[in-house]
Amino acid sequence: MELVYLPNYKISDKPILKSSTAVYELLYEIYNLNTIRCQEEFIVIYLNNSNRVIGTQKISKGGINATVVDTRLILGTALKSLSTGIIISHNHPSGNREPSENDKQLTSKLKNACNLLDIKLLDHIIVTPDDGYFSFADDSLL
Repeated sequence: MELVYLPNYKISDKPILKSSTAVYELLYEIYNLNTIRCQEEFIVIYLNNSNRVIGTQKISKGGINATVVDTRLILGTALKSLSTGIIISHNHPSGNREPSENDKQLTSKLKNACNLLDIKLLDHIIVTPDDGYFSFADDSLL
């Protein structure tokens, strides 16, 4: 088996994320605005040591109030892309910005898994259909 790192972009063309607002603006371009009100999606942003975006990945698309998130898929991609940090995100079709208990548990689980691999979980952003978001980092929940 051979693992080869062949990025198909110039790293200097990718944005550096310095705030939750910048993350939200990038995420809003990635979410499917035709289904953001009716289906949950889970997206990961992979970053280098300068918080420059390496890439993004849609992990799953679910139902009205849930989607499946596999930690192994997220961290496998982080390792393969040589990411030193990740930002996770999902949407709440209901428009409620507040994280559920499941959201908090998932964030804690991913943070612990990231810590084992020296990957920083920098934020978990909940996006709502009407131009709003919740940042776990901004609310000191990380």
